[in-house]
Amino acid sequence: MKKTFSILSIFTLLIISNLSINSCGSTDDTVSCFPNTPINVTLNLNLPAYNALNQVGGWIYVNEQQSGTRGLIIVRASDTNFKVYDRNAPHVCPDSNTTLEVKDNISIICPKDNATWILLTGQPTAGSSLPPKTYPYNYDPSGKILAVYY
Repeated sequence: MKKTFSILSIFTLLIISNLSINSCGSTDDTVSCFPNTPINVTLNLNLPAYNALNQVGGWIYVNEQQSGTRGLIIVRASDTNFKVYDRNAPHVCPDSNTTLEVKDNISIICPKDNATWILLTGQPTAGSSLPPKTYPYNYDPSGKILAVYY
């Protein structure tokens, strides 16, 4: 009886552990199934394609090579600061309907569940307590070169 109970306990523990590892539970800043890909993008803000980033509140989508699995949203948050968001929703596992979009130039929305965030800050406003994943950057104001990396 003891041996059966021990084997059953170990088997149950293994199943629970496996479910925990393979689930979409939250980590500190994203769900555990969030894709982890290298980011390496350099933008010359002197070029017309990036003109929106020369004004506070301006934003663009970046979908070029090495910009993550779904691309980036880059926002000019102030005269000296940018926000670089991953377009994968931070609170749900990626599927065909979880690519973040900018709505009305003031918010970011997840089409799957209508979770929203403030565009300039990334602060959640509905549907998620996690902000969009952000990436570090370097900005050279003299040459207007923005480099995003991860």
